[in-house]
Amino acid sequence: MGGNGFDFSMTYEQARAASCSTCKVTADLSNYWIPTLYYQGQDGKFTSVSQSGGMLAYYLFRQDSRDPEYSKGLIAFPKGFRMLAGDPKLRSFSNTLEQRAISYVCLGNGGPQTNEFPTRNCPNGLRLQILFPSCWDGVNLDSPDHKSHMAYPDRLDNGKCPSTHPKRFATLFYEVIFSVNEFKDKWYGENDTQPFVLSNGDPTGYGLHGDFINGWDVNVLQAAITQCKDGGGSIEKCSVFQFFDDETRRGCQVPVKVNEQVQGQSDKLPGCNSVQRGPSNAQPELGCGATTQISLPQWGYKDVTSTLKYRYLGCARDPSGQGRTLPSAKTSSDGMTVDACIKHCNGKGFAYAGLEYAKECWCGNSVADDL
Repeated sequence: MGGNGFDFSMTYEQARAASCSTCKVTADLSNYWIPTLYYQGQDGKFTSVSQSGGMLAYYLFRQDSRDPEYSKGLIAFPKGFRMLAGDPKLRSFSNTLEQRAISYVCLGNGGPQTNEFPTRNCPNGLRLQILFPSCWDGVNLDSPDHKSHMAYPDRLDNGKCPSTHPKRFATLFYEVIFSVNEFKDKWYGENDTQPFVLSNGDPTGYGLHGDFINGWDVNVLQAAITQCKDGGGSIEKCSVFQFFDDETRRGCQVPVKVNEQVQGQSDKLPGCNSVQRGPSNAQPELGCGATTQISLPQWGYKDVTSTLKYRYLGCARDPSGQGRTLPSAKTSSDGMTVDACIKHCNGKGFAYAGLEYAKECWCGNSVADDL
């Protein structure tokens, strides 16, 4: 989730060069990441579990008067900052602050919040929760383990920062809901087992983890921390923010760069991750035949540049109350394709072709610059 500057290796400048984000605030081109969830059937095959509503990333403005630098207030994430919460290798629970920061809520079925996968179906979805540390050492933008430059306050989501990590950020908290109810009739095994596994090969839930790579305009984030105090958490009430429209966010994508299946049903988890139940820490699997090469970028559209001489421009919206973006020569067919639409518009002498509602083809000779 986040800006389309995301890559295998990236700098703050690359993050800031993103042209769009799936997040609302235009000043936030950060990247937010968690592993995805799969259902593992009795036949051993894996099926991806769909998300419900995407990720919610909360910025909680919490301090403690006992903080070493309380008088300086909360500070924005600096340029180049990144961090990780959780540990993908964990398969058991030892009640540390770091492990207590990982939790699950089974929506629609009662029961307490847990630190492992619940062993009952969740009619309204399984909510994965990750709380990030908020105390910074004030020096390192990252660390070899991506965690030791940060620390949790003594009461996890609030409390005092240690003297080794005196500076305080806003507390970052992720929530992602997965629609596990789609598999309600496919549970199997004993009552204390459950059929879901994280993409890092974790069937316990203890190995849930989250990544954050800062792509904020630091001055805007600092202004929001200082000025925006709405207790209800409505970012629209923060006057320092501007927002991407919904169409831009929905159309913001990063091209596929690894040629492997991650959606639908597959025989194995992505990235050569085998299911390891623990309780000892998971170990990396070597020599399993997983791809070691980055593929050429694969976009989610059909490239017809060489065959039809038309170039993909992206998604656009019809301006409210101003008619169609492409107003001419409409044709419609249940079997409409990109190729057929382009050929139709080209045959009518138009420079632009666009599909809408999967079966409508519209043509035109101009597109507004701000679409």
